[in-house]
Amino acid sequence: MRTGTSAMQFEAVEGWGRLPEGYAFGYTHGIVADAEDRIYVLHTSKPNVVVFDREGRFLTAWHADGIGDNAHGFYLHRERDGEYLYISDCNTGAVVKTTLQGEVVLRLDKPDLPDVYGEGKPYRPTDIAVAPNGDIYVTDGYGQNWIHRYSASGEWLFSWGGTGSEPGLMKCPHGISVKTSGGETELYVADRGNNRIQVFTPDGAHKRFIDHDMDRPCSFYFHEGRMYFPDLNSRVTIFDEHDRLLTHLGEDQQAYKQAGWPNLPKSYFRLGRFSSPHGLCVDSRGDVYVAEWISDGRLTKLKRVNA
Repeated sequence: MRTGTSAMQFEAVEGWGRLPEGYAFGYTHGIVADAEDRIYVLHTSKPNVVVFDREGRFLTAWHADGIGDNAHGFYLHRERDGEYLYISDCNTGAVVKTTLQGEVVLRLDKPDLPDVYGEGKPYRPTDIAVAPNGDIYVTDGYGQNWIHRYSASGEWLFSWGGTGSEPGLMKCPHGISVKTSGGETELYVADRGNNRIQVFTPDGAHKRFIDHDMDRPCSFYFHEGRMYFPDLNSRVTIFDEHDRLLTHLGEDQQAYKQAGWPNLPKSYFRLGRFSSPHGLCVDSRGDVYVAEWISDGRLTKLKRVNA
């Protein structure tokens, strides 16, 4: 099964990422690639981090300390002393930074904002990103629709947001990423409930909306000047460096309209067609890996077949 355009074509790899006996996926929320093209998958069962090689062979699995049944946000960042994972739990409010082996090296506390997180107003962090200066950004996508900025050492700096559709307000800021191409640093936020992306300065000033050719964007992955993102409504989208559409991958406009979605009968799923893509990464060869929001997990590798 191939998908894409003549200029960007991918082939779905059947059976990629099988678990060994005794392991089972929960909802597969996040997926990242390290510098050696090892692929890390975050899901909601235990152990909640599973590692494969690029061919889909199981390498190891471990459990992120403090991350429970709603393991959700998953981000890999290359720093001066190595690579680290940032993980959130959108039920407990935990946000941790770990080594690639799962050792926790930093925990981020919920901001002390009584006006935002008063009685009955939960904090439910959905994603994390890190700026070139080391500052950490956390989106409260399932709680109060705020974004929080921390120093590299975990000190809370400031926050912005709120619920709405006006510039700077959001409805489910589900994902966040830092874009550094073009000579400046910008924050891209998947404002999923508004079916758009908002772009901010690092200081939280709204710059622009991107609201064309997308359908419930979840998160982002920047690779070689292109932006890849999973549209929860059954497709993966690729934009060029100017935020213009290049192609959709694996689109199925009927999947998200089915009764019971996203947990559809296994007979529905087809190789190279997506139902509920939630996380995405790209390896050094340009191959794309997708994790879907499905109760027993679903992973897809799309192998790049032309330059």
